[in-house]
Amino acid sequence: MVRLKDIAVRAGVSVMTVSKVLRDAPDISSATKARIKLMADQMGYVPDSLAQGLRTRTTHLIGLVISAVTNPIFARAILAIEEQAHEIGYGIILAHTLNDPDREETVIRRLLARRVDGIIISPVYRLAPTAQVYDELLETKVPVIILGQKAQFCSAFPSVESEDLFGSYFAAQHLLQLGHRRIAFLAGSTLSPWSQERLDGYKRALREASVEIDEALIFNAGSTIEDGEKAALELLNEAVQFTAIQAASDLVAIGAASIFLKQGIKIPEQISVVGFGNVLLGEYFSVPLTTVRQPKFRLGIAAMDMFRKLLKHEPVDSKRLPAELIIRQSTGPVRPASPPPHQ
Repeated sequence: MVRLKDIAVRAGVSVMTVSKVLRDAPDISSATKARIKLMADQMGYVPDSLAQGLRTRTTHLIGLVISAVTNPIFARAILAIEEQAHEIGYGIILAHTLNDPDREETVIRRLLARRVDGIIISPVYRLAPTAQVYDELLETKVPVIILGQKAQFCSAFPSVESEDLFGSYFAAQHLLQLGHRRIAFLAGSTLSPWSQERLDGYKRALREASVEIDEALIFNAGSTIEDGEKAALELLNEAVQFTAIQAASDLVAIGAASIFLKQGIKIPEQISVVGFGNVLLGEYFSVPLTTVRQPKFRLGIAAMDMFRKLLKHEPVDSKRLPAELIIRQSTGPVRPASPPPHQ
């Protein structure tokens, strides 16, 4: 490892001068700074981040807590956060909760033990109004940004999220404009604020169109492809009459659509399907999926903008970014002559 002493010997200056140059101290001439910095780069000098952290009481590390990197919803948000962090000289420590509250507490406390300069969290939602680890975060004064909708237990922190209610409202409106009146809704977890917002958006669109809300058409379907498959089979087994499906996530929509196709049900000729999220898989599904695009990359950028402000002790307000309906081949007009779905 190249030391400050090695650079000083090569440059013919004191170790203190090298130290000041690398800290960009104002009392060193620009010519000397340029010469020594070039020499340090040529010698392969890497700053000792641990020593710098002890001196400045910062680590230049950000904790990023998500459910799992395998969830495609997070891919572009992570990319944006990492790119923005890199630009300001920060590294990312990625931690997975696997939607387990106990694991979430553990990974947050481990990040605090690593003395990260801030944490961006996609929270594990729970029914309880408080969560001890979030109370601990408040006490530490570490900058925290919530990536997604806030619940009561994390309401003290600023958040960045998409307009889920209006996104779902636009999706339901699209189906209604195509003539659909029997629209089944595959909801996400009852614990998740985003799931409730998407259900509320669906209901609002139906009410405005004077379409009666039939609770028999609303199913708790989870968030995975497998959950969507199970929900579709349940719909078919119960012989529920419907002409369209609106799912709270793309993965659920894809799971349901795959079951319909296996049953010989045509999409969109017999059933229209809409998702939410605009994951890449939806665009390249056998029937490209109509969906609501969440601004995932911009969510990551917004989270980092908020982080930078918090580092400077500037006031930060929560942000909601607009969602956009993307119409593809999985939706079409009602065709009364088509037989109802059956198993």
